[in-house]
Amino acid sequence: MENKFLEELKEILEIEDRDLSVNDKFREYPEWDSLANLSVIAMIDEEFGVVIENSEFRKIQTLGELIEEIKKRIN
Repeated sequence: MENKFLEELKEILEIEDRDLSVNDKFREYPEWDSLANLSVIAMIDEEFGVVIENSEFRKIQTLGELIEEIKKRIN
């Protein structure tokens, strides 16, 4: 699940030249903007069947935290 998420995120952000880490603060990526924000929320819903409200999403800082939140909501 983690690898699938990271690959989907790389595709959304059009990142081809580096790997992503669970410790990354994704909002600090140069590619991150409001469209990326909405796209990631939509991808999580579509790929994992998990809805994370924008107010909750804003509290999440790292990719690892986001992955854990998705896992919590799947179970």
